[in-house]
Amino acid sequence: MPETLEVEAESLDQVAAYEQAVSSLMKDDEDEIDDVFDPEAKEDDEEDLLTEEGEEEEDEADEDSLLERIDDDEMVLKVIYPLINKGKDNDDELQQQEVLDYLEQIKWDEERLDDVIVMLERAGIEVIDEDDIEKEMRERDRNKKAEAFNDAMIVDDPVRMYLKEIGKVELLTADEEKELAARMEAGDWEAKQHLIEANLRLVVSIAKRYTGRGMHFLDLIQEGNLGLIKAVDKFDYTKGFKFSTYATWWIRQAITRAIADQARTIRIPVHMVETINKLIRIQRQLVQELGREPEVEEIAAEMELTPEKIREIMKISQEPVSLEKPIGEEEDSHLGDFIPDEDAPSPADQAASTLLKEELTKVLSGLTPREEKVLRLRFGLDDGRTRTLEEVGLEFDVTRERIRQIEAKALRKMRGPNMSARLREYLE
Repeated sequence: MPETLEVEAESLDQVAAYEQAVSSLMKDDEDEIDDVFDPEAKEDDEEDLLTEEGEEEEDEADEDSLLERIDDDEMVLKVIYPLINKGKDNDDELQQQEVLDYLEQIKWDEERLDDVIVMLERAGIEVIDEDDIEKEMRERDRNKKAEAFNDAMIVDDPVRMYLKEIGKVELLTADEEKELAARMEAGDWEAKQHLIEANLRLVVSIAKRYTGRGMHFLDLIQEGNLGLIKAVDKFDYTKGFKFSTYATWWIRQAITRAIADQARTIRIPVHMVETINKLIRIQRQLVQELGREPEVEEIAAEMELTPEKIREIMKISQEPVSLEKPIGEEEDSHLGDFIPDEDAPSPADQAASTLLKEELTKVLSGLTPREEKVLRLRFGLDDGRTRTLEEVGLEFDVTRERIRQIEAKALRKMRGPNMSARLREYLE
């Protein structure tokens, strides 16, 4: 036996145990090999032990090769058992580097490391790769960061934060609802608060059905909570109904009313919203029956209204579009840039108006200052607001009749051939 190989045997009894194990390894029965290394191991097929190594035929070949390689007492006595003892003292675990260091210490062939690892694993000792440890630690770090991120998201997301908060309240049984309602009827405010908080999840489940109708989810929940409070105030536990059945109607009513009042930029009365919803339902029904878009007259006949009324309802139901809506792929322009203003004057009209104003100023300069001011006030030439004779008279501290005379005299002058000729071409 080479001197470089050390046996970690503390007593003759332990050496005897090693020799007994070596003799057992010489047997052909694989089950006895398993019993030596792990007395508590159950009997398994040879193929089941090595199914992860590859195909069944390859597993059998690998197993035969392994048995040939371990068919000597040096490997078992000098290598496996000292490592088993070390692993048992370390919670049935060994690092791969520890095995390599030991093989180098006893000057043993490191190429047979795989054989050693297989035998150690059969003996219940897990050989851990340092790379796997690093990966596991990195995975734990990632999981911790992910948990921290999720916690931050819960704090930042008001919906998640609200759902997490209301989830802490236990749901009520029918008997508990009756008990709380009875206490609430006796004036117990805490019982009312408990009944409301225990049914907040009911509001959320109903509000989910109304998303996408022009209101934010939290706003829908808030309106539903108002309906829940109203249901709590009106609940009569003596009739034997479950509170959730009774409260559902009030919650839905509060949410639908809020959508009708707040969802649109231009408010539509509730009765008109119901009419619009009915029109939409009938329109969809006719599309399925006719296989095409229905005519206005067909919808009117189905709703028992006139075609003019149907057209008015359709016009009211149209959603307004913002003039600031971005247009184009780069969204560098807005919808308002492409909508013409029908009331805006054309450039030619604006130029003519400017020239007329300049020419009128020249003509008025041919009048006396008093006459010019009277005409400017009477016709609103400066600020666009015309004045009455009374207002102009108060300005000059004279009677209305005197202002009328001054105005008539100034107009006669402007109708003269010299002045009127300069303005007549703008009237054509």
